[in-house]
Formats: sequence, C-alpha cells, structure tokens
Amino acid sequence: MRSMSDDHTHVREFFTARAADWDSRFPDDGPAYAAAVADLGLREGDRVLDAGCGTGRALPPLRAAVGPSGVVVGADLTPAMLEAAARAGRDRDGRLVLADVAALPLRSESLDAVFGAGLISHLPRPAENLRELARVVRVGGTLALFHPIGRAALAARHGHAITPDDLRAEDNLRPLLADAGWRMTSYVDEDTRFLVLAVREG
Repeated sequence: MRSMSDDHTHVREFFTARAADWDSRFPDDGPAYAAAVADLGLREGDRVLDAGCGTGRALPPLRAAVGPSGVVVGADLTPAMLEAAARAGRDRDGRLVLADVAALPLRSESLDAVFGAGLISHLPRPAENLRELARVVRVGGTLALFHPIGRAALAARHGHAITPDDLRAEDNLRPLLADAGWRMTSYVDEDTRFLVLAVREG
C-alpha cells in the first residue's frame, strides 16, 4: 500500500517536471477559467480558496469576482508551480501558500467557496480530501470542480477510454461528494468543459 508521502512525492514530481511550460501548453484556457469562476457565484468580499492552484490561472478571475475586499488564497503542493504563478504575477491576485489539500492551514468554516481545477484526479484520498475542503467552508458555501475540457476529450488526449470507475463520472462523484458533506447542484461534462458545482451541507 502506498503511503501518503509516496502519493505526495508522485504528484509533486509530476507537476515539478511540467511547471515551467504549463501555461504555454494550454494558452487558450483563460476564458474557460473565467466562465467557471463566474458560475461559482462569488460576491464582493467573499473568501475563496483555489485548491491545487498550480500556476494560478484561476486567481485573476477569482480576484475580480471577490473584489479588493475579498480574500483569495492559492494553495498547491508543488513549489515549482507556485514559483511559476509568482513569475506570472498572479501572486498580486491572491496569497500563494505551499500546502496540501489533505491538511489545509485554514480555520474551519473560514471560507465562502473553493475552486479546484483539475483537482479531483490528483487527490490521493478523494473522500478524505473532499471532507477537508468541506471543513474549511461555511455551511451554504460552494465548491467548483473544473477542467477546461470534458472527460471524453481528456481521455482522448491521453489516448485511453473512460473507465466506469472514473471518479469524475456523475454516478461516482455525487455520492463521494455527499459523504464528504457536499450536495451536488450541477454537473456538466461537455467537450469544452467539465464543471461540477456543490453546496456545503449543514
């Protein structure tokens, strides 16, 4: 059985190797990120976490959504990704934190929302990790799980087919979220985007 540290090492190595050219590999994703953030329904002054923020592509639209009085935090496990985010100037839009979504350095119920791009497939313990995201969000707060292309398009990009055990399938993800304290309110899986919205239950 792999340990938590093995999982962390694998994820960190994967993203460290890709950090320097990550944005240039996906140069046209900006509008998709902005549209997904808009669907999160943030308000001026809200407090939001970009979980597994990578190079911080969601930070500018998140900052625009919550305004100067809001709080934006970008947390990632990979130092090289956070360094790329800072080089791109995205540290101006949110506070960058080296942190693991399995143990966030945030108070319980301190946030209004969590945004996670490409996050679900990299969670070492999805049930526990989604529960930790629920811990830091107030009751009635929201979660967005996003990818700029849908499951079929992503599988085709990687040269394989979608399997029935894919965590992002609606029938798998809905109960997983529910067990972690989230109620799924929207599920979209199209070629041009994958977006799941959920509300933090009491």
